[in-house]
Amino acid sequence: MVLADVTLGDVRDVFIILLALESLIVVGLLVWLILELRGLTNLLKKEIRPILSSAQETVSTVRGTTAFVTSNVVAPFIKVQGYVAGFRAIVDTLTGHDKKR
Repeated sequence: MVLADVTLGDVRDVFIILLALESLIVVGLLVWLILELRGLTNLLKKEIRPILSSAQETVSTVRGTTAFVTSNVVAPFIKVQGYVAGFRAIVDTLTGHDKKR
């Protein structure tokens, strides 16, 4: 019988060979992973940074526009509305319309 001739040393040798093959596969996969990470890093440098820069410029423009609209449109409008409300209150008081409310 062939199985009777297999010794513990032979089994050990087979497992050593299998572990060596597995180690080669793992090293190959690690090399592939490192290359993929390098590609991802290049992608981030070339693609994401310009997008972020553009987004920051847009946010800066929006802030400037908001400040301009606030100081030149909204603030004067609120001031005028305050004067109108005060004038209306004076007119209502003088005409007696404030008692009906």
